[in-house]
Amino acid sequence: MSNPQPEESTWAAFFADKARRCQDPALRAFYAAGVPGPQTPLCDVPLVALDLETTGLDVHRHAIVSIGLVPFDLRRIRPSAGRYWVVRPQRPLDEASIRFHRITHAEVAHAPDIDAVLDELLAELSGRLVVVHYRGIERPFLDAAVQDRRGERCLFPLIDTMSIEAREVRQGGWNRLKGMLRGAPTSIRLSDTRARYGLPAYSAHHAKLDALATAELLQAQIARHYSPDTPVGELWE
Repeated sequence: MSNPQPEESTWAAFFADKARRCQDPALRAFYAAGVPGPQTPLCDVPLVALDLETTGLDVHRHAIVSIGLVPFDLRRIRPSAGRYWVVRPQRPLDEASIRFHRITHAEVAHAPDIDAVLDELLAELSGRLVVVHYRGIERPFLDAAVQDRRGERCLFPLIDTMSIEAREVRQGGWNRLKGMLRGAPTSIRLSDTRARYGLPAYSAHHAKLDALATAELLQAQIARHYSPDTPVGELWE
């Protein structure tokens, strides 16, 4: 886990190198699908919203328990083409994580190990730019799982709707005014952020629903703050 992710300008070269060097067929196909150039307009980029529910936030001690994804672009979201998996973590669930994501011992007892769904998951991500709400979960946890099961790295550029919102909040006068009045800082949690854009409330911490919520949020953020012609390199990380 010590290797840094590639710089934004080198994602294409990184993918091309991995496509040549990867031993795992699913990972090799994932990297061979490539990434868009940083000057590609957002409206021309195929996207996929990805959400992972985990047993905690520490990638070294916790594990993935469910995966949801929804393909979309700036014109259309396709929830019927989305996917959802429950997977069995290597350690037993604790009560705190069960209360959080509502996945029970019985569900994970009959679920596959994540290795059994990795080929399908990587195929769904191939050729699409991943969109998440908080980059500290999906990329590091998926990379750790792939390293553990396949012995190779799984790194990719992504757009983080939480980072977009943090940037807009910092630049906005409302948050500065609240700071002067010593009010609570503006929340950039997924549900609170969606509410500011007039998006409906969904049940939280279901991986596919959170993926759908993230896709809708990005569309709203682009419509309000950017343009369909914005180069993707301005937003990916």
